[in-house]
Amino acid sequence: MADDDFTGKWPEESDDVTEMSEEPSVSSILHSVAIDDSRNVNNSLDDHADSNIQTVTPGDTPYTSAVRFEQLSLSHELLRGLYVEMGFERPSKIQSVSLPMILTPPYKNLIAQAKNGSGKTTCFVLGMLSRVDPKLDAPQALCICPTRELVIQNMEVLLKMGKYTGVTSEMGLAVDKANYIPVSKRAPVTAQVIIGTPGTINKWIAAKKLGTSNLKILVFDEADHMLAESGFKEDSVRIMKEIVKWSPRCQVLLFSATFNDTVKAFVSKIVKSLFVQEYNQMFVMKEELSLDSVTQFKVNLPNELSKIMVIKDKIMDLAEKVGQTIIFVRTKKSAGMLHEALVKYGYQVTTIHGTLAREDRDKIVKEFREGLTHVLISTDLLARGFDQSKVNLVVNYDLPVIHDNTSEPDNEVYLHRIGRAGRFGRKGAVFNLLCGDKDNMIMKKIETYFKHYVTEVPSFTSDEDFKEALKKAGLM
Repeated sequence: MADDDFTGKWPEESDDVTEMSEEPSVSSILHSVAIDDSRNVNNSLDDHADSNIQTVTPGDTPYTSAVRFEQLSLSHELLRGLYVEMGFERPSKIQSVSLPMILTPPYKNLIAQAKNGSGKTTCFVLGMLSRVDPKLDAPQALCICPTRELVIQNMEVLLKMGKYTGVTSEMGLAVDKANYIPVSKRAPVTAQVIIGTPGTINKWIAAKKLGTSNLKILVFDEADHMLAESGFKEDSVRIMKEIVKWSPRCQVLLFSATFNDTVKAFVSKIVKSLFVQEYNQMFVMKEELSLDSVTQFKVNLPNELSKIMVIKDKIMDLAEKVGQTIIFVRTKKSAGMLHEALVKYGYQVTTIHGTLAREDRDKIVKEFREGLTHVLISTDLLARGFDQSKVNLVVNYDLPVIHDNTSEPDNEVYLHRIGRAGRFGRKGAVFNLLCGDKDNMIMKKIETYFKHYVTEVPSFTSDEDFKEALKKAGLM
């Protein structure tokens, strides 16, 4: 497949099985996607100090929320990374609640659900860095991510935050056939922190190239997808079983912005039954999940062609004035069609989906991060976890639906999509393009689920109506 030989897959990921291959070096991959850090200072998180965070903490271990990072008994090197490299001033609400649970002995497992843009990545990266013994040249922390893009992004955060610690790291990613080296010929992994996709990590473990006897902390980013039947459940459980065999006291952190009831029940069961220890939980009320900083709109259109015309005639010109835009489509076919149409009309856009070559995906993401491109068409490959602070506008060209039941919305994916706009406390807007009764029915179900009415743009032919929408969103 596009990243690895996953059991589960993202929509439109290739079904080609990648041979066992050597991972690219951290430096070579990050050099190819390196961005100007000064353009993306992550110091203004979506704090929501009044959020209703529910915690379940069995046992008698006391946890006190951390108002300042100094209260967490972090090393001087880590504090320097947080303040100097990351530009943080204080923990966000999510960080102040979850970090004491992560960093306080006896290091209980944690199932944590928190809003997009609330600082989840900092929580688990800081957790990994704080547990590593720099004198031991062996894997001690492992983070599993569903996509190549998220692996690279999380590694960028780890390298910045851990700049002064001396902690070594490595990415577990498949490479193209041109750089193919059999996994059997690679040296054993000695890096202290590994971030990778489940297919590659499973290959390394099976080939006895990634030892798990010294692992102290295991992280699943976007854990609901990693442990869902439609996601990467089989590979994820296999990794867990291998680790618990050799490191039964390994701390497990499961982070996501969404956990539906089915996945939540399975996650709780698998963590309790495999690791046989108490675990903490942290959840945000469902009705609070929609981002306050993102203003959502729906646009009723007569036919599919009018979707392209609205993007061309109304949204594209406005998008250039408000920052960067991501247009989400359901399939790579829709992505290609929309890309071709907009290029034909003279607009500069880039398009990404799972079947593109890895170097092309890296290049597209790099250009978008650097601001060289302003409009990105994407399948749900980038719906989860993709952080780009200048994205102020999201367009749902197609509404997300359940793959085997297209009459039902995929509420979790919808939430992740709109969470790409208005990152780190900034303003953002979402335009949902609706065509016909089915789209309106799906939109209505999304509104009901989140208990949030989405404002309709009065006329899809009116420039003023679209400008007024962006004014309401605080973007004009």
